[in-house]
Amino acid sequence: MTLANRVVAPAGIRIRVLVVDDSVVIRRLVTQALSEDPEIEVVGVAANGRIALDRIPQLNPDVITLDIEMPEMDGLQTLRRLRAEYPKVRAIMFSTLTERGAAVTLEALSLGASDYVAKPANVGSLDVSVKRLRDELLPKIKQFFIRPAAAARPPQRAAAPSPAGFRPAARERRVVVIGCSTGGPNALSMIFPALPAALPVPIVLVQHMPPLFTRLLAERLEAQSKIQVREAQGGEELQAGVALVAPGDHHIVLQRKGARVVTALNQEPPENSCRPAADVLFRSVAEIYGGDAVAVVLTGMGQDGLRGIELLKSQGAHVIAQDEASSVVWGMPGFVARAGLADEVTPIEQVAQRILRVLPKA
Repeated sequence: MTLANRVVAPAGIRIRVLVVDDSVVIRRLVTQALSEDPEIEVVGVAANGRIALDRIPQLNPDVITLDIEMPEMDGLQTLRRLRAEYPKVRAIMFSTLTERGAAVTLEALSLGASDYVAKPANVGSLDVSVKRLRDELLPKIKQFFIRPAAAARPPQRAAAPSPAGFRPAARERRVVVIGCSTGGPNALSMIFPALPAALPVPIVLVQHMPPLFTRLLAERLEAQSKIQVREAQGGEELQAGVALVAPGDHHIVLQRKGARVVTALNQEPPENSCRPAADVLFRSVAEIYGGDAVAVVLTGMGQDGLRGIELLKSQGAHVIAQDEASSVVWGMPGFVARAGLADEVTPIEQVAQRILRVLPKA
């Protein structure tokens, strides 16, 4: 049974995981980290993609953790086969924090991988490596499943999708800000190509990703788009038709310098376990633009962005949340929608159109 993109996991039934990696050490580390959780069952391991695909019919996993670099059949080849033959099995990629690792991970996400985690860079300390894997991998596996008690909870105040005749309140919107996490790169890839080159406002976005990944994401979006897309360096003046992506491991905020609005980066503590965090950006947007903003919250785990949206909404900003059915994880937009803060709850295919409807005409 599916609740949008989340599967209802009955009480007492564990989430079945197949670990796929050519490294014996990594297979043991992942197995140990996952086996300590009573909701997870590691049903098998495989040294490459070909072995994994052969074992899926017998092991019936819900999730596979998939290494990228493997002999005989690598992670991308395996992922293509997995999506074609076992489309309901979730794939979480194991990536290295390198230029190639980031590029291949973004390719994997575009091919249908559900999420990714970084491989331990140093497996010398077993306890440290197991703890890091447990802290990072367990939430990424569990985000796709929901227990019956949570599934049965009545919804809170949810904003309904806007009717066809919807007309936003007249107000000059001077900036678009976006926050997203799990599933965000693909969601952004559906929005940015639909934006015109003469976009009349700037865009600033937070996607939860580490360094390197955010630069490559910006390059990927630029290649798909008519507007300019760059990773923010700090100190840039916001310009119409230019989108700036917060760099990994840095918060991004907006500051006023005379008549100009510029970016600033910092490494203050994470918020909502995130750096960059959408809440940090949204608060600064409220200070600079008040309600003259369009705030978009896309697919992602957790509730980053909720507090910032509360502030923006109180000042009259127009808020768009991605709907549940098109979200990989309806966490970030779900919290906004259930709190009644979204002016529109919209399928990802319509988000670009909805943004353009509330912007000044170029």
